Amino acid sequence: MATFKGFAMKRLNETGWVEKEVPECGPMDAIIKPTCVSPCTSDIHTVWEGAIGDRKDMILGHEAVGEVVEVGSMVKNFKPGDKVIVPAITPDWDDEAAQRGFPSQTMEPLGGWKFSNFKDGVFGERFHVNMADANLLLMPEGLSDEGACMLVDMWSTGMMGAENADIPLGGSVLVIGIGAVGLSAIAGAKLLGAGRLFAAGTRPVSVEVAKKYGATDIINYKNGAIDEQVRELTDGAGVDSVVIAGGNLENTWKEAIASAKAGGTVSNVNYLSGADNVLVPRVEWGCGMSNINIKNGLCPGGAVRMQRLADLALYGRQDPELLVTHKFKGLEKIEDALYLMKEKPKDLIKPVVMLDLD
Repeated sequence: MATFKGFAMKRLNETGWVEKEVPECGPMDAIIKPTCVSPCTSDIHTVWEGAIGDRKDMILGHEAVGEVVEVGSMVKNFKPGDKVIVPAITPDWDDEAAQRGFPSQTMEPLGGWKFSNFKDGVFGERFHVNMADANLLLMPEGLSDEGACMLVDMWSTGMMGAENADIPLGGSVLVIGIGAVGLSAIAGAKLLGAGRLFAAGTRPVSVEVAKKYGATDIINYKNGAIDEQVRELTDGAGVDSVVIAGGNLENTWKEAIASAKAGGTVSNVNYLSGADNVLVPRVEWGCGMSNINIKNGLCPGGAVRMQRLADLALYGRQDPELLVTHKFKGLEKIEDALYLMKEKPKDLIKPVVMLDLD
């Protein structure tokens, strides 16, 4: 049986290289060799914060572009050698939840998130994709590997946060957190018609991209509570929509809800970890009767979602490559890129690792 090498979560708080058998390709599936991968803060939550519990020798990673190596007998749209974009979320499209419009929750909560959750991820020489025809997208001409890799999770998640925030045309929006997901939410909010667009964060590299993506005001959370600054800047009115894309469980939800107008929407795309409960502030939420709506979700997957995001890049609506600040080359550099995400230097938004595998 052929084997391959991958970078894995050995157990909680421990990573390392493992060798595994190449996964079997089912009749509707595909085996991919990655050409570009990117670590995510989610990988950090998984390994060092126990956000999804313990995993043994599970290959990490869920953001990839790659080349098809093998397809199943029922796959119609792809063949070996095709370059493809692989969404981070690969739903089971025949599941009941998908048919109700919630494909990222197929089989169980977060069930569409398979890579580095329920099965090995993309940080290896090979990886498996279920339902290839529905989940993969042929790489369009004019899109770089690095840019495409930013679509599969960062853009999809951040823009879903904006989509869920019920942004009225010309409405005011606050995005809390300006990492890659928050920046993507800013890009999405502008495309959805936001007027005044507040971005809460401090890193200069992210502030620069936030402005390029459409932020009109930058809020430094070190200067005081975010909601108090928003209220001051809006003459007490607050904002129509809030996207939570960072922060902590102690203060962020209170500040988000306290920033919203009556009838506004708070949309969470932050991967919550570190505690078992989320505290919703009673008074700021109007004792539960403020008409401030709270929404959440796991980003959509699938080929149609990837095509739409790719079109935003291809037709110049926004530029995904603005998120990429660090580039590595070679399989062994995946480890360095992941630990860079863990260390979070001030000049980092997202790293990518370029691969040229046999």
